[in-house]
Amino acid sequence: MSITLKNVENMAALSKFYLTDEEYSSMRTDMENIVSSFDELLEIDVSNVPPTTSLLPIVNVFRADEIIPSLATDDLLKNAKYRDDQYFLVPRIIE
Repeated sequence: MSITLKNVENMAALSKFYLTDEEYSSMRTDMENIVSSFDELLEIDVSNVPPTTSLLPIVNVFRADEIIPSLATDDLLKNAKYRDDQYFLVPRIIE
């Protein structure tokens, strides 16, 4: 794929970059080099490479779920400014 000066001008406008004519030319060359590097990657045969999400073995770092006793409801709510029976009362934020 070849990068045109118009492509660079469009990207500069979208990025709010203000470039000189010399910078546009230099940027076009740089972008063309980047795209050609990706074209080289597309030529690599990866048909025998299995899909991977990570190179390292992934181990679950979370602890196992355990049922443990929790605090009594009255203890949890004793410092609540507003409460309704077993629930915290909070200001309504959605109309």
